[in-house]
Amino acid sequence: MTRAELYRRFHARKDAWDIIVIGGGATGAGIAVDAASRGYATLLLEQNDFGKGTSSRSTKLIHGGVRYLGQGSLPLVMEALRERGRLLRNAPHLVHPLAFVVPAYRWWELPYFGTGLKLYGLLAMGQSLGLPYLLSRNEMLRRLPGARAEGLRGGILYFDGQFDDARLLIHLALTALDHGAALLNYAQVTDVSRTGVRFRDLETGEEHAAAARIVINAAGPFADAVRRLAEPRAEPILKPSQGVHLVLDRGFLPGDTALLVPRTPDGRVMFAIPWLGHTLIGTTVTPVAEAPLEPAARESEIAFLLETAGQYLEKRPSRGDILSVFAGIRPLVGGQGKDTAELSRDHTIRLEASGMLTIAGGKWTTYRRMAEDCVDRAAAHAGLPERPCATQHLPIHRWPEAGGGGAPLHPALPYTEADILRAARGEMARTLEDALARRTRALFLNARAALEMAPAAAAILAGELGRDAAWEREQVAAFERLAQGYLPPEMR
Repeated sequence: MTRAELYRRFHARKDAWDIIVIGGGATGAGIAVDAASRGYATLLLEQNDFGKGTSSRSTKLIHGGVRYLGQGSLPLVMEALRERGRLLRNAPHLVHPLAFVVPAYRWWELPYFGTGLKLYGLLAMGQSLGLPYLLSRNEMLRRLPGARAEGLRGGILYFDGQFDDARLLIHLALTALDHGAALLNYAQVTDVSRTGVRFRDLETGEEHAAAARIVINAAGPFADAVRRLAEPRAEPILKPSQGVHLVLDRGFLPGDTALLVPRTPDGRVMFAIPWLGHTLIGTTVTPVAEAPLEPAARESEIAFLLETAGQYLEKRPSRGDILSVFAGIRPLVGGQGKDTAELSRDHTIRLEASGMLTIAGGKWTTYRRMAEDCVDRAAAHAGLPERPCATQHLPIHRWPEAGGGGAPLHPALPYTEADILRAARGEMARTLEDALARRTRALFLNARAALEMAPAAAAILAGELGRDAAWEREQVAAFERLAQGYLPPEMR
């Protein structure tokens, strides 16, 4: 659907919208799908591109959260495992099972981690992908040939889910469109009141007003900023933390099995997973004072991941091996005196004095349940007709199978001209960054390769969007500045 068609859908609504959603990440898109599939008139507004923030910068896992067992968060783990099962059924083209191995280098690790992972498997309650089991040293090395062999005693195999976060998000947006919602990216909300919102089209500068029965703030790490639009003196409710991931060549973790270290020497969690033909290593937990739109990895975070990965991988990674590094902000609901690593990943919904509903916290895996809770609450408060949630078994939008897309735009990545055209024609991409960071994952997989393919991609995008040569040059220059942040400092 083109931008002109999206705005025609917006302008065609003469009455107040039932629900206006602010925020185009996983939570906002999930709410739009839920509300629209119930038959509520739904408008979603995103200040930048869909998934620009946290929702394209996750760990790429649909999981219950092994680490939350240690925090005693059994209800959250059980809920997430149920939602994992639903996603595997509703979006099999986007979410798939992934085998994990927990290596054991000390005698006590096999029984200790094995007990916890067995409980993890049992908690799935009918949604299990297979119960965990012990591996001998030789079985472990066959399963995970990239693991460090020295001192290895064996391991534990268990299963979870994996996905491409930005791709799932775009398909959620398309699902909401399929059910009649209107979604606009680059639509910055500038004012919130009891009767609706005002927003600015960042492409044209035009101002628009939209009336609503209720407004939902689903802006993730920017939820406090949206709250202050309605209540300038609103106290913050978020306590954000930053997670950093490194992307390496597939050779560091050959095969299709992931590695999880549930407790590093300093108490953190580290994983290395195969992702889109590469190796993804994460993650850090670093408290941050604010949530920037484009967070940057810190030197200490990069050093921690390289050092820790080197303790568990046979081939020790170095800075020169990093193809891309990216950071994401976890929008955790704050707790006084608590470290961000200890804060719950559960969500909270609150009715603001302004009449706006704010949903905060949560995690990608539970986005659907979060949306169900939020729409239930919104409908009740706004006096909308009571309609049951339809998303438990709702298939996520799926593109028809398409063959052949021509030669890759860069030999190190699989993306072709067809991918760029589809991004513009059917997936609401408006900029070169949209196309190379979120419709394809070029920037996240290999920043230098993405830089090299940028001019060709910009030319394709300009032709499709009707832009001139000056726009092409501006897009390439902006992308070059952006991509520098996806490389370690000494490689820029």
